[in-house]
Amino acid sequence: MAVMFVQDHNNSLVRWIMVSVVGFLLIVLHLPLGAYGSSRSTGTRSVLAHQPQVAIVPPEQVGLCASSVAIHGYNCQEFEVKTEDGYVLSMQRIPEGRVGGRGGRNKQPVLLQHGVLVDGMTWLLNSPEESLAFILADNGFDVWIANTRGTRFSRGHATLDSALSPYWNWSWDELVSYDLPAAFDFVFRQTEQKINYVGHSMGTLVALASFSQEGGKLISKLKSAALLSPVAYLSHMTTSIGVLAAKAFVGELTTWFGMAEFNPKGEAVGSFLKSLCSSPGIDCYDLLTSFTGKNCCLNASTVELFLKNEPQSTATRNMVHLSQTVRDGVLSKFDFGNINLNMQHYGQANPPVYNLSNVPSKLPLFISYGGQDALSDVKDVEILLDSLKYHDGDKLTVQFVKDFAHADFVMGVSAKEIVYDALVAFFKRQL
Repeated sequence: MAVMFVQDHNNSLVRWIMVSVVGFLLIVLHLPLGAYGSSRSTGTRSVLAHQPQVAIVPPEQVGLCASSVAIHGYNCQEFEVKTEDGYVLSMQRIPEGRVGGRGGRNKQPVLLQHGVLVDGMTWLLNSPEESLAFILADNGFDVWIANTRGTRFSRGHATLDSALSPYWNWSWDELVSYDLPAAFDFVFRQTEQKINYVGHSMGTLVALASFSQEGGKLISKLKSAALLSPVAYLSHMTTSIGVLAAKAFVGELTTWFGMAEFNPKGEAVGSFLKSLCSSPGIDCYDLLTSFTGKNCCLNASTVELFLKNEPQSTATRNMVHLSQTVRDGVLSKFDFGNINLNMQHYGQANPPVYNLSNVPSKLPLFISYGGQDALSDVKDVEILLDSLKYHDGDKLTVQFVKDFAHADFVMGVSAKEIVYDALVAFFKRQL
């Protein structure tokens, strides 16, 4: 892996640095990257491939169904979902596998949620035999892929323009309050069945925060949840560049960068990362390992596809919120850094805490984490597991993969045999 990130020319190094800003949000995020583009037109369409070997077209030109699903011979549908606060989100559906069986109401729905600075392509990077979305479809599940606000196909809004700062006035709190509920509501209405959920990295953060809410919007529609490289507590992560980045983000970053949108391909972010790489003890020649830990099982062609889908934008406020999570060691709502503002928003001086011990004890959970993961560190996962210590024993399945790091859980060529087979078996036990 390291050789793929070694570049001799300074300009090339800067490009790799910019591409790998995803790494910072890998600090609470996810890994696979994806370029963003203009919003799609409204409407619903189905795409069915007749020639699986057709050339791959850039996703931003045709959508994820045509670029990454239908080319493999799967039926795929594109939808747009509107949140209560007006954001228009892209969603894909793979209603059936390639062989046998048609889509129908008797199939169990599974919702896949990616992390930050990436989109739903996370679940489609490897071959159909190795990618979780395809594996679930081939095992008889009705697969739905979510894409959070600000990513390339989810940049629409009822009244706001993504080119202007008001559009970016959100953090992961809003993903908990609006994006995830909108996705759940839509899938539930379409299928009339409770939903199985899979999140990776920050996709686990927003899920755990939501599940912990008393009277939460999701629990009544949730059947079970699988959490891969779970992120909730981040105070023990072992990536020095990640820690340095998190410290740099604490403060009023919007003013510092002069922007509300955090664009990984922009000049300001490039300058920020160059400054991080100049710090003593920081190795920017192997950024992937520096951020995620030493991944054991990545395929070179998958990494190449990953790099072609350059990082996507998120809200600068979201970056600050994630950094607060690292700094404070507590899972809480966004801290406005001002008692008056916190009082205005929350009615108290400090942001409310998401109490994970409130996650319903009878909710079936599958948790898989890695011994080499520098972001979802073993010690932090143990803190998470301690918060679930009163969970019903037969409802909590925990898997520890000694050799896996952060990216292995979504890109690893051995993930099927090691993680996905166990995950599929877990979901089938809920039938």
